[in-house]
This record gives sequence, C-alpha cells and structure tokens, in this order.
Amino acid sequence: MDKTLEVTLILAVGLLVLDVVWGVFTRYAIGQQANWTEELARFLLIWVSLLGGAVAFGTKGHLGVDYFVGKFHPDARKAVAVLGHLVVLFFAGAIFLYGGFQVVRDALAMEQMTPALGWKMGYVYLALPIAGVFMVLYSVENLIETVTESTAEPDKSESQESTSETSSKTSSKTQEASK
Repeated sequence: MDKTLEVTLILAVGLLVLDVVWGVFTRYAIGQQANWTEELARFLLIWVSLLGGAVAFGTKGHLGVDYFVGKFHPDARKAVAVLGHLVVLFFAGAIFLYGGFQVVRDALAMEQMTPALGWKMGYVYLALPIAGVFMVLYSVENLIETVTESTAEPDKSESQESTSETSSKTSSKTQEASK
C-alpha cells in the first residue's frame, strides 16, 4: 500500500512538472499558453498535496511539538499518544472521509465540469476521501502500534539524566576522597 501510494505521488509530481514546463514553453515559444495546462497543474497540486500529506502522516513525517510530552512519565506519554491518534482518526474520518464523500456526491449530482479540461469536478474532489482512507488506515496502524508497545523501556532522556547524575556523583566522591 505504501509503495503504491508513493509511486502514484512520484508519477503525479512528474506529470505536474511536465505540465508546468509545457505551459511555460507554449506561453513563451509559441506565444499563447495551452489553455488546459494551468487547470491541470492546479488539480495535480491538489492531489499531490492531499496524498503527500497522507504519506507524511503514514511515515510520521509531520511536525510535532513534543517538548512537554517528552517530560511526562512513559505511561502518560503513551496515553497522550493514544489520545492524539484518536483525535486524528476522528478528524480524518469526519472531514476527509465523510465530508469528502459529501463534496464528491454533490459535485457529481450538480454535474459541475471543469472549464478547460471538461472533467467532472467530483473526480477532482475524490482526492479528499482517498487521502482520508489512507489517513484513517495509517491512524489505525499507528494507534495499534502505540497501544501494543511496551512502556517499560527507559526513555533516552531519562537514561541520559541518570548517566549524568551517576557521573556527577562519582566525580563528587572522587573530589571528597582526594581532600
């Protein structure tokens, strides 16, 4: 599933680049831009953005500020992570899946067409529910991973603190012994 989505994104970005290059070429070399290139670029950018966001979510590549959460006890960090996954799951389901399918349904029912390409707008809007499916799947996967992982392992920051405390105690004892 991951590779298929990544390959699809690579192809879409490649097509987007070719489309923009063709639009620039026709504008400056021929004197009149092909009327469909701008519209196709806009639609490809929508798809690349939404599917790219799903890929980033799946690879845990989104930015996160976890400074304060990192200071919590491991059990509390796990609870916060589970809560975060549940919130994302809710919003991905409500906004992307449910809302996306509503937008697609309404656009297809109204028979909205794109001006230059003549495509049904509902097909363009399909990027929302498709990205939502991937986000929900990745959310469930991340939630299961978080719930099943052990919290007994010491955190890196805790082990670094205990190492620095041990070394400072050792140096204090060495200084006292030398006096």
